[in-house]
Amino acid sequence: MQNPPTLPSFENTALAFQYKSDADLKKARFLFGMMSNPWIVKLGTVLTPWAIRVGLPVKGLIHSTLFSQFIGGESLAQTATVAKKLANYKVQVILDYGVEGKQGESFYDEARDQFVKVIDFAATQPNIPFISIKLTGLARFQLLEEIHSKMVSMELPLLERYEKALNLLPLESLNEWGRVCSRMEKICFHAAMRQVAVALDAEETWIQEPLDALAAVMMELCNKKRPIVYNTYQLYRSDRLAFIKQMHQLALERGYISGAKLVRGAYMEKERKRAALMGYASPINPTKESTDELYDQALIYCIDYLDSFGIIVASHNEKSNLLAVRKLLEKGHSLQHSHIHWSQLYGMSDNITFNLANAGCGVSKYLPFGPIEDVVPYLMRRAQENTSVKGQTGRELGLIQKELVRRSQSS
Repeated sequence: MQNPPTLPSFENTALAFQYKSDADLKKARFLFGMMSNPWIVKLGTVLTPWAIRVGLPVKGLIHSTLFSQFIGGESLAQTATVAKKLANYKVQVILDYGVEGKQGESFYDEARDQFVKVIDFAATQPNIPFISIKLTGLARFQLLEEIHSKMVSMELPLLERYEKALNLLPLESLNEWGRVCSRMEKICFHAAMRQVAVALDAEETWIQEPLDALAAVMMELCNKKRPIVYNTYQLYRSDRLAFIKQMHQLALERGYISGAKLVRGAYMEKERKRAALMGYASPINPTKESTDELYDQALIYCIDYLDSFGIIVASHNEKSNLLAVRKLLEKGHSLQHSHIHWSQLYGMSDNITFNLANAGCGVSKYLPFGPIEDVVPYLMRRAQENTSVKGQTGRELGLIQKELVRRSQSS
């Protein structure tokens, strides 16, 4: 008779940092130390994009610091090296072509073609089951705003709102949206053919409605037999648990598997500031505790219906990750169940990722790649997040220091 699986301990720093040298750990300690200073981060997030824009010679400095900590490489070939290293420790990869903020139809078509190349690459790798995409890499922000504003004015189910909103668009906008849908179809159909899953990132609340609708349409087309397309739900939004349940019911009615990537959220300060400026109620939960509660409720709901859900537990919260493990075991499911996956950002929360992998969970690092000048927006968000998320930087620093002390004592 086999022994029951052992729950992971997120305090095991020997496992957490087994893939890092002493020099790597000391560099990470320095970086997180810098990110613990809000003034340095505020100054850096203003000056760095400016320095890149005007052509100052800062790429070497960025590459040796933030880039090497949080990015897989500038090319697919470079990410393959990182993915192979992670595979040695049973850690998989969610690959993200991390280009943001560019505009124009030719760029959107180029991004579509790049995502197809990323899918083809992932299909050749044994430990890259997912890629991640942003709809704002394929569509004009203002077009998404235009469709969203029409959708939110209607009290109808999501897809009915979507269809009516499209009927209200001027012909030029409707044709533009048709090109966006065509790009999305090409990516998702190609992913289904190559058996690589696609996680569609969440965006700001004021452009999210058309994204949700398009994700549902793609799921119905691609998720009949297995979860290929995943929508991302930001549980710092007070309405998202109810929405996840609505999307699950839609999937059951239409006969497909609902793909749900569960995150806490990425735009909290921006969302609250905009709500205050424009005089509407903030869509963000009032406290971190309420967000944590909603996240865990959503997680439990999805695992309760695991046969009809594909779930990515995309969280840096130790309690939520452990809850997913416990709930899965309580339900008698394997930690390697094909409908559940865990993920953390590359360069962060190694104590969670590597201990989950050691316990037998299917877990990935979210691994962006791209030229330095193109991934700067992503790097700036990582720096801001580590400053603003309460306790995050201190937790990273404490674990790194603990491991450095352990190594010095055992040598």
